[in-house]
Amino acid sequence: MNKSKNQFLAFPYIIWMIGFTVIPLLMIFFYGLTDRSGNFTFTNVLAILSADHMKALLLSLALSTVSTLVCLLIAYPLALILRKRNIGTGSFVVFIFILPMWMNFLLRTMAWQTLLEKNGVINSLLSVLHLPPISIINTPGAIILGMVYNFLPFMVLPIYNVLAKIDDNVINAARDLGAGSFQTITKILLPLSVPGIISGVTMVFVPALTTFVISNLLGGSKILLIGNVIEQEFTKGSNWNLGAGLSMVLMVFILISMTMIAKYDKNGEGTAF
Repeated sequence: MNKSKNQFLAFPYIIWMIGFTVIPLLMIFFYGLTDRSGNFTFTNVLAILSADHMKALLLSLALSTVSTLVCLLIAYPLALILRKRNIGTGSFVVFIFILPMWMNFLLRTMAWQTLLEKNGVINSLLSVLHLPPISIINTPGAIILGMVYNFLPFMVLPIYNVLAKIDDNVINAARDLGAGSFQTITKILLPLSVPGIISGVTMVFVPALTTFVISNLLGGSKILLIGNVIEQEFTKGSNWNLGAGLSMVLMVFILISMTMIAKYDKNGEGTAF
C-alpha cells in the first residue's frame, strides 16, 4: 500500500522530469546529430574543433577555472569562520548569503555593469576622491568579478554545510594529540570537507562555463565565450543544429562534474542545504 502511495506521489515529478528534462535533452541530441535536412551527421559536434569555437571554449574554461578558484579561496575561510561561531543554517548571517540568490540573475549582473562602466558609480566616487579611474568593464576581469559575485553562495553553502556536521569532539581529539590550528585544518577539516568542496566546485564551475549573460553585459561584444557562441547560433544565426552540437560538447564537462560528485559525495552531504 505504501509503495503504491509513493508511486502515486512521485507521478507529478515524473511528468515534470519527462517534460522539462528528458524531452529537451532528446531534442538537443536530435538537432546536434542531424543537419538541416534531418540527415545524421557529426559535423555539428566536430565544429568545436574550428579555430573560433576552440578559442571561445578555451577562454570559457580559463575564466570559469579562475572564478571557481577565487570562489573557493574566499568561501573556505568564510565557511570556517561561520562554523567556529556556531552559526546555524537558519541564522541571519546565512540568510544574507542566500538572499542574493533570490534576486533576478540579470538584475544582479546589470547592477555590476552600472558600477563598473566608464562613468559608473565606482569611477564617480574615485573622481570625487581625486583618484584615477579604473577601466575594468569589457575585460576578462569584469567577467570573473561577475562570476564570483553571482556564484559565490553556491560555493559557501555546500562547504559550510559539511563543516557544520563535523563533530567538535573530532577536533578536540586532534588538539589533545598535539595538533595545531594549521594541522587541524589540513589533516582533519580539509579531508572531511572534500564532499562540500567537490559539490561547491561543480556548482560554480558548470554555470560559469556555460554562462553568456555575464559575458554579454560585463565583457561586451569583444569577448565571446562558448556560451555566447551557442546563444547566438540559437537566437541570431537560427542554426539550432550547430548550437545543439556545441551544447553536447559542454555536456561532457557536466557529466564529468556529476561523476566527481557521485564519487566524492555519495551521501549528498555537500548538496543538502
